[in-house]
Amino acid sequence: MSKLVSGALSLAFLVLPMSAVAQQLEVSLIEQGEELYRKQCAVCHQDSGVGNPPTFPALSGNDQLEDSGRVIRSIHLGRGRMPPFPNLTAEEVLSIASYIRNTWANDFGGVTTEEVTAAREGLDSSGPVGSVWDGVITEAQATRGQVAYSGACGSCHGRRLNGAPDDPDMRSTPPLARARFMRIWEGRSLATLFEYTRASMPEDNPDSLGDQEYVDIIAYMLTVGGMPNGDTELSPDSQSLAQILIQPEP
Repeated sequence: MSKLVSGALSLAFLVLPMSAVAQQLEVSLIEQGEELYRKQCAVCHQDSGVGNPPTFPALSGNDQLEDSGRVIRSIHLGRGRMPPFPNLTAEEVLSIASYIRNTWANDFGGVTTEEVTAAREGLDSSGPVGSVWDGVITEAQATRGQVAYSGACGSCHGRRLNGAPDDPDMRSTPPLARARFMRIWEGRSLATLFEYTRASMPEDNPDSLGDQEYVDIIAYMLTVGGMPNGDTELSPDSQSLAQILIQPEP
């Protein structure tokens, strides 16, 4: 999708299926919501909002989005395979909720600041945000992850995790480490990577590994990408993984 630009209706509004309500909402709000959606949500739900059911449900034409409180709480806490986003500000939640409720086939109306405040009241507050460069993995965990990766992932993603399969007759796959991986995943949390990986990988048998194996594989991916070891292992828990962002080396 083209990025929306400020001002009167731009080409992006003509290209995107935008509801009549959305066109009346503040342009900057929809603009911010689209940017956040593409950064945080499109990896699973796709730019078009059609998702990949049943693993990643469609947002376009989804009647559950009519309940604004449900949308806000789901963004904050996660739901099912959806990772939590506890560190989004109230303004960011407002913009992304307004965007997904009024784009594609959706026409559910705007979301107010008061609705966001009420829906988030009493929910667990976010902790300090960390980075993959803060020593969030251990050597032992990465070693376990290497073993699990070799059995479940290596034949498709390559021994070097570069997306080049060992069998030249197989199609190429996304890289899992280094610069190309960072370009895809930068700004997302390890919770998003964890939930996406266990819901969709291995491609021929998703969710076939244990949660600990999935998070160990992620530790191995980070090690290959040059991230430093620390004293504490990654936990297979989306709430804690949501506090660790995938970022370039500082």
